[in-house]
Amino acid sequence: MDKDNSKAVEDMRSLLHKNDEVAAQTRKWLDSRQIFGINLMGSPGSGKTTLLESLIDCYQGDLAELAVLEGDLETNRDADRIAGKGVQAEQICTGSVCHLSASMVAEALEKLSLPGVNTLFIENVGNLVCPSKFALGTHLNIVAVSVPEGDDKPIKYPVMIRTADIVVITKTDLLPYFNFNLERCRREIQEINPQAIILETAATNATGIEELWRCIGERSC
Repeated sequence: MDKDNSKAVEDMRSLLHKNDEVAAQTRKWLDSRQIFGINLMGSPGSGKTTLLESLIDCYQGDLAELAVLEGDLETNRDADRIAGKGVQAEQICTGSVCHLSASMVAEALEKLSLPGVNTLFIENVGNLVCPSKFALGTHLNIVAVSVPEGDDKPIKYPVMIRTADIVVITKTDLLPYFNFNLERCRREIQEINPQAIILETAATNATGIEELWRCIGERSC
């Protein structure tokens, strides 16, 4: 390995180490307030924001118990969508950065009103690689994989699947219109990450949303 490559590797290790330190502080901060943090990841268009909207619609408690951080390169559109559902949301615009970092999350948390909140969703920047490397201090990782993306996404991007506690196959109402082998997709996810829970959802009719809430509740206990 030449000097330039060696320095780049060392710089990345240092960056990840610093990120992990901030993430650990955020985890302690959330734990001290009994807030369960969820990192929602997936590619652009996988249905992450729509999934959050469906979870909000099916929530059985007070919406004041929920809060959302939205990560995108630009615009407040996703945060506005969540706020329109009656849940407080804060947008994190990363500019050219393809993932959220622990420091971005820590800074954004200061802008939320968290008394009474018990569940914090963080929708990461749409990307199937980079977010998997940067811990945010959350307790649960959910990865969304949509039917229109194709059934081969998990096997092509295994690093993301390995980080997942729950893999949600979204937009299953579109299965009749796409050449998506659901059985193969599930099998390959299990081969990559045998511990991951695999769920199927369709936001148009709330299929699988209550089951997802049950899984979240079981992990938060």
